[in-house]
Amino acid sequence: MKLPLPESNKSIALWSLAVSLVALALKYAAYAASGSVALYSDAVETIINVVSALGGLWALSIAERPADHNHTYGHNKAEYLSAVAEGSLVLVTAFVIGREAVEGLLHPHPTGAPYLGILLNATATVVNLVWGLTLVQVGRSRRSPALQAGGQHVLSDVWTGAGLVVGMLLIPLTGWVWVDAALAGLIALNVLRVGWEMMRESIAGLMDAAPGPETLDDIRDIIATNGRGAIEAHDIRTRIVGAVTFLEFHLVVPGSMTVEEAHDICDKIEAALRARMGDTLVHIHVEPDNMAKHEGIVFWPRPLTESTAR
Repeated sequence: MKLPLPESNKSIALWSLAVSLVALALKYAAYAASGSVALYSDAVETIINVVSALGGLWALSIAERPADHNHTYGHNKAEYLSAVAEGSLVLVTAFVIGREAVEGLLHPHPTGAPYLGILLNATATVVNLVWGLTLVQVGRSRRSPALQAGGQHVLSDVWTGAGLVVGMLLIPLTGWVWVDAALAGLIALNVLRVGWEMMRESIAGLMDAAPGPETLDDIRDIIATNGRGAIEAHDIRTRIVGAVTFLEFHLVVPGSMTVEEAHDICDKIEAALRARMGDTLVHIHVEPDNMAKHEGIVFWPRPLTESTAR
């Protein structure tokens, strides 16, 4: 199912907040109807989804601002700050849920109206499934860390909800009251895992970690395909901040090549990079042939210039 989404990431964050509030209402109603520790834990996790949606809305509002004199490279890293904050909240939530699970194991009690609670929780799970898949897909296509983190968080809630529905059905069928608290403990472990993964990925972005091998190979292929006329490209460095790719490298050209010819090659490479990578900030340092390192991308055959042709 594909939802018609607005172009602005900020508008999508508003949708995310609305969906989180709907899911929270359904899950709280499920807990109120049953008194289940597991459903209470699930509702607590959804409160964090609401807080995270608010944080994501703030981060995307900042990230969409254009570059200014204080932030000449833009504000894209605000998304990583939001994702780190969201991961921290998720970790705190895991400990809160874990405490409730231990209390439930020590003092188990039967749940009331379990089937109504299961139905309400299952409805919230379906809502989260549709929205979580949408957020992840849109976040990847727009290269938005905040949207991807929000989507992964919502999907973790989906797997939790599905497990709860199955587990909660066991209680009235078997009479095993302790299953309720055990499910809450499993929720705490899953939330802990998701929070750690979110923080790890976001911190990597804040530390300007290089993109994966596939992205690097793609960049090298673009340069190699569109750099004909140059001798080599070396010292390639890149980082991705939100939806923006920052790339710099040295381009070695024949010493007899004019500035205009070298500039044309640079323009061709930059245009190809932006066509494939989207919003890309490229810095190319042009060097004469005596600066060649014979490494990186070596263009072949060696370019034929007017001076060598004569």
